[in-house]
Amino acid sequence: MIMRQLSGDLLPIKGQLAIVASRFNDFIVEQLIRGAVAASTKLGLSESQLTVVSVPGAFEIPFACQQLAQTKRYEGIVALGAIIRGSTPHFDYVANESAKGIAALQLSLNLPMTNGILTCDTIEQAIERAGTKAGNKGYDAMFAIIEMINLMAKIHD
Repeated sequence: MIMRQLSGDLLPIKGQLAIVASRFNDFIVEQLIRGAVAASTKLGLSESQLTVVSVPGAFEIPFACQQLAQTKRYEGIVALGAIIRGSTPHFDYVANESAKGIAALQLSLNLPMTNGILTCDTIEQAIERAGTKAGNKGYDAMFAIIEMINLMAKIHD
């Protein structure tokens, strides 16, 4: 007997995707958005399939994701932001709560979401992850959401 294996692929989807992006550290987040859009184009999606929603900061991302998911217009949501460590514990609270919020939402609302929120110790690390040495994490998050949407289709087929 051959074991059945399922994995997502990178085939174009037919539906809509949302990108929720924070405005805080916008010089980094804009690069993440560009990366996500470039990945969607490479994967055969049109820009008309994307909706970009801007929120003040990473802490607000889960709430916007929840509201978008409840419309049932989107096959998946990509969260993009940049949280850079400062000299207070604020970084830890925002990073933890935004990640927990996204994880809880995708489980409770049964909708794939990817967490492309950078959590970096320095601005240099964020710049590296937004398109220089470490690639573009917005690009990676878009590939991940397409793979997950296609995997879910196979699971439910």
